[in-house]
Amino acid sequence: MDHTSYIEINKTAYKQNIQFIRNQVGEKTIISSVVKGNAYGHGIENIVTIAESNGIRHFSTFSTDEAVRVFNASTKGSQIMIMGMLDEESLPWIIERGIGFYVFEFGRLKAAIEVAKQLDKQARVHIEVETGFHRTGFEWEERETLLKRIEKSRDHLELQGLCTHYAGAESVANYVRVKSQITKYLEYKAWFEENGVIFETYHTACSAASLSYPETIMDMVRIGIAQYGFWPSQETYMANFKQLDADMKNPLKRLISWKSSIMSIKKVKMGSFIGYGNSYMASRNMTIALVPIGYSHGFSRNLSNLGKVLIDGKILPVVGTVTMNTISVDISDLSTPKKGDEVVIIGKQKRNEITVASFGESTQQVNYELLTRLPADIPRRVK
Repeated sequence: MDHTSYIEINKTAYKQNIQFIRNQVGEKTIISSVVKGNAYGHGIENIVTIAESNGIRHFSTFSTDEAVRVFNASTKGSQIMIMGMLDEESLPWIIERGIGFYVFEFGRLKAAIEVAKQLDKQARVHIEVETGFHRTGFEWEERETLLKRIEKSRDHLELQGLCTHYAGAESVANYVRVKSQITKYLEYKAWFEENGVIFETYHTACSAASLSYPETIMDMVRIGIAQYGFWPSQETYMANFKQLDADMKNPLKRLISWKSSIMSIKKVKMGSFIGYGNSYMASRNMTIALVPIGYSHGFSRNLSNLGKVLIDGKILPVVGTVTMNTISVDISDLSTPKKGDEVVIIGKQKRNEITVASFGESTQQVNYELLTRLPADIPRRVK
């Protein structure tokens, strides 16, 4: 193994997840695969290939660089939508290739129209409206000016979508706020329609909204964390629990497994400190395995003396401080450990499993954070 660890991506699990999501949102609703953050740590190129093999033909990115990667990886001519960062220098490339993008401020709208005129093509825009997230989106008070600018340049704009994003749809604590946002979005939609502006698609729902607020399922849903096998939150799962099939109470299956191997084995006498500082003293004569992953690989330093791994099917503790490139694991109770033995950081081994959620319980990281912090240079293997 040239690298210190590798990540496995399970395409069968992805197929199952998409089928579950499809059952939830309906056959006519477009599923846009959200691949921002290196496809939530899974690798954009991997997910584009797997998703297209499962009928997905729309991808959402945060930025232009991610859109370039999707464009180069796609073999099915899938649509691409940039939801966040792009600069004016990128607009010719974006518009020339028919890539859609969010417009949430007048400066971007003006630039898009100007470039579209120069290219004699239509810019495929998704107009984002502010409904209560207070991050990006045109304000209600700006709608008249927005309408005039759209009407003035209709020949150079393809109105692909009217969109918004809900703040906190994954938590029941935000119920009132989310319901208010839904109402506000529908007000925008009705107002544009009254003024003769019809968009090709209406889309507002992320994974959490799709699973918790059925009324947000419109022409398209933007599915991120759920396609990778994770519920947006425990609350989202519990809200759906009763309606899930009795024989499959968790239909979302994790795609990702993270594996390494034992680099070396060392005997440590009782009373000796292990690793940097004095955070861990051997309470007995111990056998320690050094595993070549650390915080530079996404295994948080906060997991010092808290983390767990699987070796020979047994859950074993990380002892001492997590370093940049290594962790120490107590393997004293293994019968015949040896250099090169498989170490599972995330995933199953024999009858035991270490989940992504278990990391969150130890380090206050949410699933999204842990996954997207996995370095892109860790090899991904699709199986």
